[in-house]
Amino acid sequence: MTSLKISRVIEGLELKIVAGQKGISNEISIAALAKPGLELAGMLDFYENDRIQILGSKEAAFFHSLTKEDQISRVDLMMKKNPPAFIFTKNVDVPKLFIDLGNQYNIPVLKSFYMTTSLFSELYEFLQVELAERTSMHGVLMDINGVGILITGKSGIGKSEVALELIRRGYILVADDTVEIYQVEKGVLVGEAPEVLKKFLEIRGVGVVNVVYLFGVRSYREKKRISIIVELNKWTDESKNDRLGLKTGKKKIFDTYVSHASLPITEARNTATLVEAAALDYKSKEMGYNSAEEFNDLLNKQIKKNQELENEKNN
Repeated sequence: MTSLKISRVIEGLELKIVAGQKGISNEISIAALAKPGLELAGMLDFYENDRIQILGSKEAAFFHSLTKEDQISRVDLMMKKNPPAFIFTKNVDVPKLFIDLGNQYNIPVLKSFYMTTSLFSELYEFLQVELAERTSMHGVLMDINGVGILITGKSGIGKSEVALELIRRGYILVADDTVEIYQVEKGVLVGEAPEVLKKFLEIRGVGVVNVVYLFGVRSYREKKRISIIVELNKWTDESKNDRLGLKTGKKKIFDTYVSHASLPITEARNTATLVEAAALDYKSKEMGYNSAEEFNDLLNKQIKKNQELENEKNN
């Protein structure tokens, strides 16, 4: 199971450490969050102590309505269950009791500059990404008119050169050479470059180039949802291809099936244009228009019409 240190959460959400400094190496392994309202009321039977605890203005107001004895006993019980951390939202002052017990039990007590709703949204998204299972694939990930297209193929087939031409046309690079992929939820795969490779593109004979410096900030983005995988293959006489494009291939990554197309290439074919066409064709299908199906329908109608004319002649 993937886990994440609270120190990484503090860094990612720019949280302020109020107490429990020694506990920032505590780990979290679940993206879900909790608001300990019932727990402050003394009901700890369903206390989700494996989650980060968020206290907004409502929780703070209820806490201050308790007697001193209830405040101490209930916060002490929550701390003893060893939750990963407590986070207080923007307009809430951290009670001294939480500071004292946080230091005593080494439970981080943190302060956010987000309001409660925004904190839930930002923190949940952050944890989902950080805790997601990851894999990596050799290829190039591009954003072509909003379509995340992962270009794969054997080493030396020209993936990076294709990416360079697509960038020159105004499209956007996400990752070159190695693409790290994670699943946000079933059906949603996101790709990004490893930290050391961000913004870089390797061109054989030229070397490694920074696309932002060469083509501007619009030529690069941090991450992109993967919509289609295009595999480049050398054309051979034995290559079997669906000339109409009626068959839709799929590739499974984690629990998600992604559209997959195989592009046979030769020296005479403009590979960048083919990849661009594949992305635009995918987008048109998503919008409800399928060129191959339209052509196939027209073809079948013409065949049927010819057969009817032939039957009329014979009769």
